[in-house]
Order: sequence, then C-alpha cells, then structure tokens
Amino acid sequence: MSNAEPSAESWPVLPIRERRVLGVLIEKQKTSKSPDAYPMSVNAITTGCNQKSNRDPVLDLDEDDVEETLTRLQGGGWVSKITGGRVERWRHLLYENWKVGRVELAILAELLLRGPQSEGDLRTRVCRMDDVPDLDQLRALLKPLAERKLVVYLTPPERRGTTLTHGFHAPEELQAAAAAVGRGAVESPAINVEGRSSLAEEVGRLRDEVRELREWVLELRDARPS
Repeated sequence: MSNAEPSAESWPVLPIRERRVLGVLIEKQKTSKSPDAYPMSVNAITTGCNQKSNRDPVLDLDEDDVEETLTRLQGGGWVSKITGGRVERWRHLLYENWKVGRVELAILAELLLRGPQSEGDLRTRVCRMDDVPDLDQLRALLKPLAERKLVVYLTPPERRGTTLTHGFHAPEELQAAAAAVGRGAVESPAINVEGRSSLAEEVGRLRDEVRELREWVLELRDARPS
C-alpha cells in the first residue's frame, strides 16, 4: 500500500482483517459518546472486530492479529498511532486518504463491516452513524463513490433490491459475490417473516455494547495513577 492517493481504477485490495479494523475505527469515531473511546486501544479494536452484531463474517481475532493489521495499515498511511498515554491508541486517516465526506465515510464503513448488501439495508445501517432520509438521498451519495470505484454495484443500480459492496475486494471475491446475488444468496439478515432475526441482531448489539462498556471501565481503571 502506498501513501499516494490511488486513482479511481486502482484502489488496493484489502484483506478481511484490514477491512474490519478500518470499519471498526470509523464506526467508533462516529458513534462514540465518550472522548475516551476514540481514538481506540488495541484491546477495544479487537473487541469491535469480534462483535457478533453488524459484522459479516464474524471473526475471532486476538490482539496480536490486530496489532499486525494496524502496523500494515499504518505503513500505507491509512491509520496513525497516538502515543504518550498509558495506553497506545489508534485513529483512522480515511477522510484524508479517500477524500470523502462524513456520510460517504459512514457508507463505506458499513460496507467494510458487512460486505455486500442491498441499498435498503445499507441506508438503515448507515443511519446509526449519519442521517440518510431516503433511498434517493443514498443513491445521490453512492453515485460519485461508484464513479470513483469506492463502491461497486453487483446488480444494476437504482432498482428494487439493488446490491452493492465496497471497492477493496479482490476480483475473485467480486465474482463470487455477484454469483451469490444471482443465486439470491445475499439476503437481509435484519428482517424475516416473524421478525426474529431483527430481534436477535438487536440483542447481539446490546450484548456487544455491554462488553465494550466493561472493557472501557477496565481500561479506565488500568489508566488510573497508582
């Protein structure tokens, strides 16, 4: 990975760990209610990477995995490390790197965290971070991202059920994702006939938040002067 801004046709392929770490950093920066939560410690990033809710696929990384991933991303100018405190912390540099606005970055974060999804599901998830009033507004935001190849449509745009993903996949991944969409294998996990899936996702999200709060309390305790 190079520090230079890639051209629209040459965004680098990002392995799943890099995608997940970047997605987690953006998500925390946008949703955190506490200034102590972002920039993030390695421990907090690891917890975010391994969440069961709003993640696809679900990963099981340890802190060594995350530290190695952060080092690679730092070498490419995607993240930076903040030192000087009792705990080293990390922040993303993606506004500068990708030259995008805040809502566009929320869109890319959700695609990095979950991969291919429909426009409707994407709009719902992006609204956790930034308001997107309707699909027309989402499509207006997606158009320049697609022109720059930061997002890729797997089905024709602006149709019912249009599915898209981010532009950091390897070509074979994109082919597999497009084939999965063709088979109807990319479905919304948020809704089913009885609403059980959306309830399970919400419970999973709440459990993840409780776990993150515990981690934050432990970090605050460790950071206290002895």
